[in-house]
Amino acid sequence: MSTASGGGVQSLHRSLDLVAALEAAGAHGGHLPLAELAETAGIPAATAHRLLRTLVERGYVRQRPDRRYALGFRLVPLGTTATALLGEVAEGVLADLVDELGETANLAVLAGPRAEYVAQVPGRYAMRMFTQVGHRVALHCTGVGKALLAQLDDAAVAAVAAREGLPGHTAHTLTTLPALRDALALVRERGYAEDQEEQELGVRCVAVPVGGAGVGMAVSVSGPLTRVTDDVVERAVPALQAAAVRLVAGRDGA
Repeated sequence: MSTASGGGVQSLHRSLDLVAALEAAGAHGGHLPLAELAETAGIPAATAHRLLRTLVERGYVRQRPDRRYALGFRLVPLGTTATALLGEVAEGVLADLVDELGETANLAVLAGPRAEYVAQVPGRYAMRMFTQVGHRVALHCTGVGKALLAQLDDAAVAAVAAREGLPGHTAHTLTTLPALRDALALVRERGYAEDQEEQELGVRCVAVPVGGAGVGMAVSVSGPLTRVTDDVVERAVPALQAAAVRLVAGRDGA
């Protein structure tokens, strides 16, 4: 999981890798012993122990009575503030996408080994919602997920695949790492990702990454396959790319 080789301050990278490993463990109890946490983050145990002492002192990580580690409560107000700022920026951008394209517009972030929807504006048409805010989905079979994975390097993609697997949700799901890598190469080349019935039959989604590598956000529109035609996708891509630029500008100015 370690991203320290990408540049920047190594100790900060490693500290954030520890926090990310604990976040990813949320679906499995949310706490890990030192050895497993260090292995998951790809950090030597002695180094992890030193960094965790600081994170615990600052409240970003807490150590339970059984000596296992979990996310600290200091993160709660940070998350609340970030969500509020994001909502202010995203609502208008997503609403404009709905006005232009008619379909539901979504904003998702990389949350450990999954994508989490953090903002949404429903489409104009009466329809069942395919996603909702707070819902986490697999990365390999969703438009936002592939847009997020395309921001990572091959080693990080392989690590996600090894940890989560590549389960087949439909007959269209990519279930092998070579196939996923090929799809991500196409995403990087074209600048957008698609989910054509890969997570749910009858649903199509087109998504673009927000910002460059390391930002960990994607914006999308989704709807029934019968309405999200090739013509709609052709119109959606530039609209989504413009929305991504607005989201980055709004985030930086928030």
